[in-house]
Amino acid sequence: MHWFNNSKLFDLARQGQRLTHIAAVIPLSFLFALVAQFGAIPIVIAMSAIYGFSENIMSMEGLPATTAGFWMGMILATSFGLVYFFLWAWLKWFEKRPFWTLGYEAKNALMQYTRGFLFGTLMFAGSVGILALFGAVSFEQGDPSQQGLAAIGGVTLVLIGWIIQGGAEEVLIRGWALPVIGARYKPWVGLLISSLIFALLHGMNPGLSALALVNLALFGVFAGLYAMREGSLWGISAIHSVWNWVQGNFFGFQVSGTDAGGGTLINLMETGADWLTGGAFGPEGGLAVTIVLLAGIAIILFWNKQGAKQDLSTP
Repeated sequence: MHWFNNSKLFDLARQGQRLTHIAAVIPLSFLFALVAQFGAIPIVIAMSAIYGFSENIMSMEGLPATTAGFWMGMILATSFGLVYFFLWAWLKWFEKRPFWTLGYEAKNALMQYTRGFLFGTLMFAGSVGILALFGAVSFEQGDPSQQGLAAIGGVTLVLIGWIIQGGAEEVLIRGWALPVIGARYKPWVGLLISSLIFALLHGMNPGLSALALVNLALFGVFAGLYAMREGSLWGISAIHSVWNWVQGNFFGFQVSGTDAGGGTLINLMETGADWLTGGAFGPEGGLAVTIVLLAGIAIILFWNKQGAKQDLSTP
């Protein structure tokens, strides 16, 4: 596979004066992600001042969907926005290369992002289809003001936050960790280590199970392969963002064990065994998502096999 060993992401990583050592990449990935979470503190303080401090403040229970969508979007944006700054600073003063070399070339950006948005939507819809096939999902009767047409405003606003959140995780893991490690050592090392980092970053999420951890690592492999084959970060950033948005604010499931505020267009609930549905972690912790991710990995590896040198960057 020419694209695997010669992905453009590795060429972009080599444009700097130095490649960060793996012994620094791993702890810095966790440090950047952890410290960035403190960016949401001003938003939480503002919400507490307006609505009063309570255990339900982060779930935004009782708030209109549009208001909840605004605050949820702000929390996502401020919790992950600092990741971009940390990486910009690291690249500028240590690796000595511009930020766009993380996979943000302008060429074909809109096409790649749009395609990723479509792929991400279809992938998670496929997971729901598998659940429906096994009779493991049903409609849930919820607050009418938080679902359907009444929630359109909130669902739209929170999408902005998911775009920032998904992009931040991708730029950290697939834009920086994977290419830097892969360019310095071997591509498969970059893919493996970055996938494990991604899974462990979610290791403290509520409702985590062994299968959920496996699925997180599988998503890391899928995302890494997609970014490597496309030679860009635009597509996988869109897939990641819309995956979370569709999961939490279109179908109404938990997103990696957490509530997605802002309402939902269709309010579904899992009704089958946890090994299939994911239980408290949401579908990402179940076998339905495992099947979709394995199928996605297979498609990336074997799609257009006769033209192995072609990558997804071409229309």
